[in-house]
Amino acid sequence: MKTVLVGGLRVACREAGAGVPLLLLHGGMSDSREWHRQLAALSDTWRVVAWDAPGCGGSDDAPAGWLLDDFAGAVVGLASELGLGRLHLCGVSFGAGLALAVAARAPELVRSLTLVSGYAGWAGSLPAEEVRTRLRLALAAAEDPPEPRLEDGRAFTGPDPAPEVLEEVLEIARDARPATYAVLGRAFAAADLRAVLPGLHVPVLVVRGEADTRAPAPVAEALTSAIPGATMIALPRVGHLVHQEAPEALERVLRPFLLAAEEADARR
Repeated sequence: MKTVLVGGLRVACREAGAGVPLLLLHGGMSDSREWHRQLAALSDTWRVVAWDAPGCGGSDDAPAGWLLDDFAGAVVGLASELGLGRLHLCGVSFGAGLALAVAARAPELVRSLTLVSGYAGWAGSLPAEEVRTRLRLALAAAEDPPEPRLEDGRAFTGPDPAPEVLEEVLEIARDARPATYAVLGRAFAAADLRAVLPGLHVPVLVVRGEADTRAPAPVAEALTSAIPGATMIALPRVGHLVHQEAPEALERVLRPFLLAAEEADARR
């Protein structure tokens, strides 16, 4: 784990390997620990970096009132401090929406996008009533942090998650900071990135779990249809936490996608 100073905030990250950079953005109320399988598996080919968003893991708290674009600015600042240059960007859930915000803010930075269990922001992908419900729950959790339970973890997985995956989810959830529920909830509830999607001109891979009830099929289909040339892959018996539940399956689709994106980039 290392930390760098970005806009006056300490931002933490984990890093492994060498080569073209691959930056991994975790989901909401989580941290870089959820990417440990990808750090190990993909660092044979890429310089893999997994960040802790401000308010998460080893990073400083995010200022109250931050919007998704502020988090995107922190990603861009981290990439600059680490000297990453043009990079592959892969995010899950909140991190997928954040990846879109980074691509909108700094398109010159992005070599490819992988959106796992992603949204174009809650406001950009979900009915207004669902957005209000999720925001209400986030704000309530900030006031009275819940004790993570096994059934809470199962709400994010497929029908038969491995016990170690559930334990990992709960372990990370236990370390969540109350104030971050409110900051991330407000930022993602306000985010609507639909206008960004038609202007993306890099390779884009959309990955979803067929058992995902948090970002169900219509969400992934809307993302894919709105992004020029995007490809969608659905993985069976997997829920929202694709990268934790089915890391080998994700690697099988992600590895050739990243290599093809680099080949296409080299031909330009």
